Parts: sequence; C-alpha cells; structure tokens
Amino acid sequence: MNLVYKKLRYYYWLLKAFFKKNLRSIIVSCVGSFFLIFLIVNFYPYLSALILRKHDVIGIVGTYKLQNPPSEILNLISNPLINVNDKGQIVPLLINKYEISKDQKIYRFHLKPNLYWSNKTRFTARDIRLDLKGTEMKVIDDLTIEFHLDQPLSIFPIYLTKPLIKYPLIGIAGLYDRQSYKSNRGTIKEITLVPNKKDFATITYKMYTNEDVLGTAYKKGEIRLFKTNKKTIADSFNSFNNTIISKTVDYTQIITLFFNTEAGMLEDKDVRKALVEAIPNNKVFGQIASGPIPPTSWAFYSSIKQYPFDPEKSRTVIEKNATASAPAQLSISTFYDYIDLGEDIKKSLENIGVKVTLKVLSYIPPDFEMLLSSWSPPTDPDQYFYWHSTQAVLENRNITHLKSLKVDNYLEKGRAQLGVAGRKAVYQQFQKAIMDEVPAHFMYYPYEYTIERK
Repeated sequence: MNLVYKKLRYYYWLLKAFFKKNLRSIIVSCVGSFFLIFLIVNFYPYLSALILRKHDVIGIVGTYKLQNPPSEILNLISNPLINVNDKGQIVPLLINKYEISKDQKIYRFHLKPNLYWSNKTRFTARDIRLDLKGTEMKVIDDLTIEFHLDQPLSIFPIYLTKPLIKYPLIGIAGLYDRQSYKSNRGTIKEITLVPNKKDFATITYKMYTNEDVLGTAYKKGEIRLFKTNKKTIADSFNSFNNTIISKTVDYTQIITLFFNTEAGMLEDKDVRKALVEAIPNNKVFGQIASGPIPPTSWAFYSSIKQYPFDPEKSRTVIEKNATASAPAQLSISTFYDYIDLGEDIKKSLENIGVKVTLKVLSYIPPDFEMLLSSWSPPTDPDQYFYWHSTQAVLENRNITHLKSLKVDNYLEKGRAQLGVAGRKAVYQQFQKAIMDEVPAHFMYYPYEYTIERK
C-alpha cells in the first residue's frame, strides 16, 4: 500500500511539474486545435473545392491575339451589352434599357450600375470600344452611351452581342476569370481560367498550329480534351482504351460550294441548279443542309425547295449549254482540308460531261469559278453582307457576286422589320429566293468529334 501511494505521489508531482512548465503551450495547442477543427468543419466544402477542383486542359487549333481570343473563351470570361435568345428576342445583359429615335438612327443605351471588370475596376460607358462601320459612338455619362448611325437600321442591337473585354483578357461578370496566360508577341499560347462558381472546373486552353499537332499533344498527355471535324483524326483514337469519342453536329458552319455567278456558264442559274443536282448527298461527313439558315435558328424554314440527285437531268442541261467552241469546263478552288470532298464533287460533275480542274489553295481567290469551303452563317438570320448586290465589290462579303432584286428586297425588308414575327416571315421568303437563285450549294453541317480522356 505504501509502495502504491509513493508511485501515485511520484506521478502526481511529475504531471504537476510538466503542466507547470508547459501550461502556456498546452493552452495554445488546445485553443489552436479547437479553432482548426472549427475551420475545417465549416470551410471544408470550400477547401475541398479549391484543393480537389477538377482541372480540364483543352486543346484548340488556331492563332489568336490577346485582343481577340477564341469565342469559346470570350463567352466564358465576359458578357455583351445584350443577347438574343433562341426566339429572336433581345435580352439586356449589361444594360437596363435602351431607346431608339423616331428615324431609327440614334440608339441610346443605359448601363446597369455597379458592374465591375474582373480586375475589380468599375465598368463605365467610357470603357466600351466598338468598331462598327457607319456608326459613331458617343459617351453621354458613365452609364449612358449613344450610337449614331449613318442609315436607319432597326436590327442594330444584334451587332452588340459580342462579349466586351479589355487588355489583357479582362471581362465583365463572366462565369470564369482569366487567372494567367502565356503569349509570344501578343499571340496566345496558353490561358488558364478559374471559375466564379464552386462546382465548375478550372480550365486551361492550349493553342496549336494544326490538328495533327493537336492530336500528337493529346497522345503525349499535354491535353485532356479536344474537338475536330475530321473523322480520320477521331478514328485514329478508336483503339485507345482510356479515350471516349463522342459525335455531334456542328450547326455553326456549313460546308458550301459557292458559285461565281459572273463566271461564264455559271451566269445561268439553270446550270447552277444542274450542278447541284449532279452531286449526291453524302451523310458520311455531316448532316445534310437545306439552305443558308441552320435549323437551330428561330428563322429556319423547313419547306424551301430542294434539288434532288438527278444526274440525267443535269447532263441534259449541261449538253444544251455547252458548244463546240465553249465546252463545259470549270474549276473548283478549295483548301487542304476539303481535298477528298473536292475529288468526289469533281468526279460527280465529270460524270455529267463537265471537265473539272481542282485547285488547292491557302486563300480565297477573287476570280474563282467554284469555291468549296466552310462557311459560318451569322447567328442572326440577317445575311445582308453575304448576298446583297451592293456587297459584291467588298472583300469577303458577297463572294458569289450575286445580283438579285428579289434577294435584295427581302434582305432590306428583314433589316427594316422591328418584330420577330415580321422578320421571320420575311426571312422565310429570303430562303425561298436564295434557293431559287442558287448562288451556292449548301451541302452539310459537319460532324464534330470530341476526343476526351476518361
């Protein structure tokens, strides 16, 4: 009993001495541990989102400047003054309201207050930099801006749908903020975006010169995801066990065969129709297009005239048009990406008696006869710049040199209409007219393949 008592006293004095010597450290440790547990319990969702947040690395083909990043990135980091929804209605984003003068030549926009750029500086009307031809921009005050037009234009707001940015890649109220970037002489090499919502992934975009280099980067593990319109590239990854390949239709572009309506036999629209009817539809490359406005548009008209495959009828028209002194011969100008399709078209036209030369170029020649290329129609159905006769002399606008009073009339009416219903009716007539004139053969919407690592 004596021995037990002595041991207890020994441990008592030992503990007392320990606590006396280390009391301050013990108290600090306990308090610190309490607050640490409190912080972990309360802020775990935020800490885990920060530490464990998914990070996507995406590859893109192209050369882009800091002042003009890819639209995919631009739409993530900023917003435009207004947006147009899928019903064609104008939706204010950075503005509260706008007014139009009676002559439709002055537009006044009132900005929302308390908006800030991603670098925390206040957004004002003086920050807006837009280069719109035939328009003068006037800042009234910090929250008010006016656009003075040379000519009245009822659809002017649709030209304000591009997100605003300022150097370097600073946006307004975007889903993402630019965290960092790498560039070489102003050309973007890499951009990292961080989300403004906790459930979104951080994204790094890496730029590559062409799709072959892009595919190699994926194989090396430099990127996790990329997209391509080339089936051959997508198929090359079929044997990769760690890769998912998905296919969608890219309605933002139409693979199109443009006709120079001032070039020899192509002046005759019956000849242009015959050429279209000589080319079979090919669903291997994409979804068949029916006109210049995609089915995703509120103005799309599904009942416009089509030209079914009829090589015998085409041959009759070509033989009637051709003479001994002027045999049927044409050239197709195209780009490297469309050589295979160009060869198919060449073979189809030669089957109806047209001698065809295929030219592979790196630019659009002003004097082409037929041009096979990708065309990105505007999101709004207004296609004035592409088909109106007054645009034929301007570079990269009405490249077919189409001159049609009927087409001109509908394009002008579409710009003069204020309401969506009125515009829709006009653009239905426009689609009928353009398909009757056949300045181009709208072939298909290409498939887009997403190659993604599991």
